[in-house]
Amino acid sequence: MRIGGFIGSVADLRRKLRALTALAENVGATEHERANAKVLKARLERRLRDAGAPVGDWTDNAFRLGRQVKELTQGVSPTSPKGDWTDNAFRFGKVLRRGFKKWL
Repeated sequence: MRIGGFIGSVADLRRKLRALTALAENVGATEHERANAKVLKARLERRLRDAGAPVGDWTDNAFRLGRQVKELTQGVSPTSPKGDWTDNAFRFGKVLRRGFKKWL
C-alpha cells in the first residue's frame, strides 16, 4: 500500500474511498455489501483526516509535476471538426486522382 511513502498512502486511501463510494451507490449491491462499504468508507475518511495535509516537501512538488506531465502526454491537439474545408479538399483530391487514373 505504501508505494511512495506518505503521498502514496494518501493516494491509495483516496482511490479506495472512491471505489467504496461507487459500491455504496451501486443499485445492484446487496444490503450487507452497502453496510460494509459504509463502515469502510467511514474508517478511510477518518484515516484521511488523521493524515492531514501533505507535508509540503519536495515529494509533493514531484508528485504534482508527474501528474502534469501525465496530463500533457494524453493528447495535446484536439481533433479537427467534421465539415471544415480540409474535408472538401480531401474529397476533391480523391476525385482528381481517380479521374487521372482512368485517363491514363
